[in-house]
Amino acid sequence: MKHIILTLLVTCATSIATDAHQKDALSGAWKLQQGDIIQTAVFVDGYVSHSTFDLKNKKFISTRGGSYKTDGKTLTVTWQYDTDKAASNAPADTWVGQSSTFDVTPGSTLSTNMSGAQATWQRIDKNEGPMAGVWRITGRKEGDDIGQMPLRDRRTLKILSGTRFQWVAINIKTGEFSGTGGGTYTFENGKYTENIEFFSRDNERVGASLSFDGKIENGAWHHSGLSSTGNPIYEIWNKLEK
Repeated sequence: MKHIILTLLVTCATSIATDAHQKDALSGAWKLQQGDIIQTAVFVDGYVSHSTFDLKNKKFISTRGGSYKTDGKTLTVTWQYDTDKAASNAPADTWVGQSSTFDVTPGSTLSTNMSGAQATWQRIDKNEGPMAGVWRITGRKEGDDIGQMPLRDRRTLKILSGTRFQWVAINIKTGEFSGTGGGTYTFENGKYTENIEFFSRDNERVGASLSFDGKIENGAWHHSGLSSTGNPIYEIWNKLEK
């Protein structure tokens, strides 16, 4: 009897692990490069951000993202932001909160038509590390006090894989897009460093590296240093509530 119970437990655990792996097959960062044009897609915590840029010529092209679901064969994204749609002044109710479905075949590479045509993307990482997740700014130091920032339609997010970062300032109701930047990051010995590969507000920022003091306390990310404009900041970020 004990042997039978143990076998059932092992089988059940294996099944759960397999299901989790299948559901998480997209998890991490992916890259598609065609000439100078680079596309990246970060899938983390049920959220995806797809960005297109020209690193060599320091040109930001577009980004879009939102929540996603996948069954391992198809990817369905419910859009929260899209710079192309916002720039075209398309009515928000025609795309914000609407879904698109793409073909996906994940493995050591990712075959998908997410870019508009079927292509093979290369894996960058699998969301290894403590920073991977979708973070929302929840507090900012003002003088000696921390001003709280409740969750609203207008929000600033940082979307981190194991090695890549992207911040977006968006409004998930109106589709308004205020800016973005992204690239690679490291987090070592209390130092969080961003290496900028695209920046929608100022292409001259591309190639720069910014270092901040960083620590995780009770699940909150304390982030301090100088912003891209050179102003001192002290911010608190928390994982986005699902």
